[in-house]
Amino acid sequence: MLSFSMSQKSTGRMLAVIWILSVLVAMISLRFLVADVELVMAAMLHHAQDRPLSFYGHVGLAPIALALLPLQFSHRLRARWRGLHRWLGRLYALIILIAGISGLVLAYNTDQGMVASLGLMLLALVWLATTGLAVWYAITRQFGRHRHWMIRSAALTLAGVTLRLYLPAGAVMVGIEASYPAICWLCWVPNLMVAEWLISRERSGQPLAA
Repeated sequence: MLSFSMSQKSTGRMLAVIWILSVLVAMISLRFLVADVELVMAAMLHHAQDRPLSFYGHVGLAPIALALLPLQFSHRLRARWRGLHRWLGRLYALIILIAGISGLVLAYNTDQGMVASLGLMLLALVWLATTGLAVWYAITRQFGRHRHWMIRSAALTLAGVTLRLYLPAGAVMVGIEASYPAICWLCWVPNLMVAEWLISRERSGQPLAA
């Protein structure tokens, strides 16, 4: 019982850090909407110029999905305001539909090489698929499966956080050009593995703290 309690506390702390990072990254990422893209991230300038709808559809909406995660996984909010939880869930799904399709377009047109392009395209496709399944299971009132697919969707949404953690580390270690293709996979594949671990914990009777 003691070890179970300690495990719950550790998971709770981990989730608290993740939610804080998701909100901070969301706030920082919105700089694209007000700042000169050439100044804040010159590598994305060609996207902003050549395909502005996809660029701003992704960078403008994906941060909102990040900011919604702590609310959607809050047991208190879900218990007290079920209607709000449903409407925020619909907003989250709509955002990912637009941001995911936009991200797919950006990934296909990246100038960072095939490995980076494939990593980001697969991320976009799996992001859309997991969120779509989460919505389907909510509509069909299979709430256990809905929650598990939402955990997977959240893990992929959090690629926006892990990407920003890996980019400076990669730049320092081997340079951004050498590290970027690997980061396009590392930013989401380990996240999905952690999601599967968390789901297995829930299935074994160890619910997530929130």
